[in-house]
Amino acid sequence: MNVVKNLTVAAVLLISSLGMANGNTTDFGKKVVAKYEVEKNLVKVNLDPVFVKKGQKIMMNLLNISKGKVLLKVYDSEGRLVFDEAIDGDIVVEKAFNFEKAFKDEYTIVVVDKFGTYKKTMEVR
Repeated sequence: MNVVKNLTVAAVLLISSLGMANGNTTDFGKKVVAKYEVEKNLVKVNLDPVFVKKGQKIMMNLLNISKGKVLLKVYDSEGRLVFDEAIDGDIVVEKAFNFEKAFKDEYTIVVVDKFGTYKKTMEVR
């Protein structure tokens, strides 16, 4: 008889604690919104490409979470296109631009993805 009594008490405590944890049904939507706001703030990711210059080379790395098309272009100082590439479906886009044998000029690297257009200039002396 004691076992049945203890099981009954344990079941009542479990059910009441579950009910208190869930709260009222009117509060349920507010808790979910607050939870997503916290998660959104915790998982803030910078989606701009990262450019690292090493000597006469520029390494570019882009997190492409949309897996959409990414356009890579390089222009000289007169606006002439000297490099053009489209990458589609990769979640990480990496590219090394080597200017060691380039003519003396100022070059602009342009990266275009779903979220914007990004530019980095490189001067070759």
